[in-house]
Amino acid sequence: MASPLDIEQLLSDRVKDIETSGIRRAWALAQACEDPVNLSIGQPDFLVPDAIKQAAIDAILADNNGYTQTAGDAGLLKSIYGRLNSQFDWEFSDTSHHAAMVTTGTAGALTLAFLTVLGPGDEVIIPDPYFVIYPTLARIADAKAVLCDTYPDFRMTADRIAACITDKTKAVLLNSPANPTGVVLTETEVNDIASLCKDRGILLITDEIYDEFVFPPTKHASPASTNEDVLVIRGYGKTYGCTGWRMGYAAGPKPLIDAMLKLKQQTFVCAPSVFQHALVGAYDIDLSPLIDRFSKRRDMVVELLGDVTELVVPNGAFYAFPKIPVAHGLTGMEFILKAIEQDVLVIQGDVFSSHDTHFRISFAVSEEKLEQGLTILRKLLQ
Repeated sequence: MASPLDIEQLLSDRVKDIETSGIRRAWALAQACEDPVNLSIGQPDFLVPDAIKQAAIDAILADNNGYTQTAGDAGLLKSIYGRLNSQFDWEFSDTSHHAAMVTTGTAGALTLAFLTVLGPGDEVIIPDPYFVIYPTLARIADAKAVLCDTYPDFRMTADRIAACITDKTKAVLLNSPANPTGVVLTETEVNDIASLCKDRGILLITDEIYDEFVFPPTKHASPASTNEDVLVIRGYGKTYGCTGWRMGYAAGPKPLIDAMLKLKQQTFVCAPSVFQHALVGAYDIDLSPLIDRFSKRRDMVVELLGDVTELVVPNGAFYAFPKIPVAHGLTGMEFILKAIEQDVLVIQGDVFSSHDTHFRISFAVSEEKLEQGLTILRKLLQ
């Protein structure tokens, strides 16, 4: 009988270097909870709007189930063009400076961008705290993610970025509204970053997956308003509750989008066709009632935790990133284990950061569950 294949020996260093998501590890720990208050996953708790559901059903029944063009369905691209033209005055034609492509989620767009721009020895500056896949994508591209420390206010400013730039820097990744902190940068801060990158000849990638989730009176600012060479990445899943559909898009300088399309042709091929058809009319939906509801949830987080720990008020997305009081002497994992003992699930800060001083709350849950979980966390933090 032949010896069993040594799979471990066959695995690449690239995949061995990737850790299992800390979010998933925390979720596994919570399986012992009978009825956990889950404040961990950034999964919207609202339903996909009926109009979008019906559009998906209609697309299936109309037999729109085959491949689309690699760049995307013409109808969805037209809606994206209109959106970006109204916001940034970007033009989209065969001869224009800009192009866009529909992607398999924002993660798909980021993956294509990193693999297109970065190579061995290159550096990309990312915020610390960061969304979990940012450093992993840099490793997959054989590049280095340079952490821009934004503590204690979590603002990724031009001055902080400038201190991280070297002769190996090819890109800066901006995320506002931010995951895991909920911080939204001001128009001045964003414009300063856009100018810095333009002056230094560095590509600015702006991950704007939460661009619609901004709580008044705060407004979202994009560097694409002042820098025409920015790569804009946005998505539909968080905004319209269809995270499992894996739908996003990238827009920016045409030569960059064309290069990303070459990779996409050989990998993702196209984004899911039915859901491309379903989202053509997404921008016609009024999101203001939803944003108002999440704004009230944010207020509940601040009210119940703001006076027992350091908490930067989140003005966007649906996350908060409270600090574990130093007097407690607990690591992030030790704190979340105490929370799990009380049937509350949150995520330790070192999943998102080189620091292990905070934890992430997702308030994409019902108001009843949120109040229940926050009341328990308040007691743990006191």
